[in-house]
Amino acid sequence: MAGRINDDDVKAVRDAVPIDAVVSEYLQLRNAGGGNLKGLCPFHDEKSPSFQVSPSKGLFHCFGCQEGGDTIAFVMKIDHLQFSEVVERLAAKAGITLRYEEGGYNPSHQRGERIRLVEAHKAAAQFYVEQLDGPEAEIGRKFLAARGFDQAAAAHFGVGYSPAGWDHLTRYLRGKGFSDKELIASGISQDGRRGPIDRFRGRLMWPISDTAGDIVGFGARKLRDDDNGPKYLNTPETAIYKKSQVLYGIDLAKKDIAKASRAVVVEGYTDVMACHLAGITTAIATCGTAFGGDHIKILRRLLMDNGSARVIFTFDGDAAGQKAALRAFEDDQKFAAETYIAIAPDNMDPCDLRLAKGDEAVRDLVEPRTPLFEFALRQIVGRYDLETPAGRAAALDEAAPVVAKIKTGSVQREVAVQLAGFVGILDQEYVVHRVNQLAQWARGRGDQRGHARSSSRADTKRQQIQAPTGPSGPALNLRSPAHRTERELLKLALQRPALVSPAFDAYGMDEFTAPPYAAVRQCIAEVGGAELGVAETREYLVQVLDATPNETVRKLVTELAVEVFHGKSIDEAYAGEHLVKVRLRAVDRRIDDVQGSLARLGSNVAPDHLAAAQNEVWVLQQYAQSLRNSGADAL
Repeated sequence: MAGRINDDDVKAVRDAVPIDAVVSEYLQLRNAGGGNLKGLCPFHDEKSPSFQVSPSKGLFHCFGCQEGGDTIAFVMKIDHLQFSEVVERLAAKAGITLRYEEGGYNPSHQRGERIRLVEAHKAAAQFYVEQLDGPEAEIGRKFLAARGFDQAAAAHFGVGYSPAGWDHLTRYLRGKGFSDKELIASGISQDGRRGPIDRFRGRLMWPISDTAGDIVGFGARKLRDDDNGPKYLNTPETAIYKKSQVLYGIDLAKKDIAKASRAVVVEGYTDVMACHLAGITTAIATCGTAFGGDHIKILRRLLMDNGSARVIFTFDGDAAGQKAALRAFEDDQKFAAETYIAIAPDNMDPCDLRLAKGDEAVRDLVEPRTPLFEFALRQIVGRYDLETPAGRAAALDEAAPVVAKIKTGSVQREVAVQLAGFVGILDQEYVVHRVNQLAQWARGRGDQRGHARSSSRADTKRQQIQAPTGPSGPALNLRSPAHRTERELLKLALQRPALVSPAFDAYGMDEFTAPPYAAVRQCIAEVGGAELGVAETREYLVQVLDATPNETVRKLVTELAVEVFHGKSIDEAYAGEHLVKVRLRAVDRRIDDVQGSLARLGSNVAPDHLAAAQNEVWVLQQYAQSLRNSGADAL
């Protein structure tokens, strides 16, 4: 059996795959200064970016949730993979052949589960594409042509065809070395009476990719009347496919979504194709499920929630479309982006609209017109008889709580005024007051729950801060001048080791008064000191991370390795200043300790001990004075 991946190959993978390129596959990054990049953290919800990436060091760190690490750690966390699976995946992208310590080249059956399932989907997608050219697939080609899609369009979106037989694809993938267990686990095949059979048969096939571009599932469209299955059949939930966490077309649209700060949400695969071919390259669609919270997280990371971000929904104007729009509005406040709804004439979807009126009509459709909140309120109010006082009161009762969910006060008031107009209530201030009362009541409940959560988080945070191994001492307090200086010195040792080496390597753990910082200092010492990072900072940081005793210390190392410096000029003078401050405080503490011991002993101290202690104090005082007078030259 193959053993662990060769360490040199792991290093080669880390060096060959830039962390910013990998992270950018999942979220939009912007300049954060100091050579760092920032974005919205993919591991927790946040309104402003606290997630930072340091390309030069190959590290990321979130200052909100404290997640951090290198490229491999990022992919492990975001895609829920094992270490070896990530290395294999990144190595494949970089064209690096991995070696294994106890068995040479890794045979395919020993690959990680996710990699095998993705490879199976890739092979299946290619199989389906090839079948689209065959005689049996003529019905599929006619379907595409009738909707305005030629061969080039089908190729661009990877559209294919699944043969009508029972096990054509299953036998093909077996020939490629995939086991029956893998084919069942992938969702490509399903159990039959005599073994695995193809899940998709006689259908038009769309590959569904994740944000990174890996094919993780398929959408299959019914073509024949004798097919008793649903109109659209999707891959079942698998280890790599979660329908609530994928968006069709996101792999093609993500760069333009980030660039334009705009996303267009449509309802189907052909609608995505129609929009892209019409020039709306920010179009995406859900895959057999409602647009929900996980989809919002994907888009928020790409949109970066800047003030000009727009999300346009193109739901149909029928009852189902109205229901979908109302459901989307329930999650509207999770966006910082402005949300709109676009409904085509005669309730046509983008695909039908393109056929009937051309590309320009599709482009015109998705220009923001009706805010989603306005559409949602009109749908609510429209269910009541507004000619009667009872009807107006009932409409207000249902609509006011919806408006109260709007978080921005000025926007909430403006929408409340509009609601009064929709309902037909002349006293606008009454409606505004009603909405404001509901909002305050909701906030009051939220504050109580939030206080409990905050207390719990604070307790957890305190436990984490005190968890690292190290000498006893005061807990970490960033308001403490001593702790701020120690933090800055550790940042220098991790990010700019050449500025503090070799002096830093002579500093003991006891010179760092916060136990977490002492733990980081110990990790640096265990790998050979800051001097090791002078030649190769990235590999040095990897070794420091490997030396961390627990996850808490590891997160602190990544935090310090990407955090910006407080000084304007990070040079030898700046480094010397912090080296001196940390050493001087340590010397002063030692003087206080010795003098305190002598004071407690009083006349009971032995003469030789007293002389030794007094001599130590005198030497330390001279050293302290030298540090104050000469600075770093006295180190």
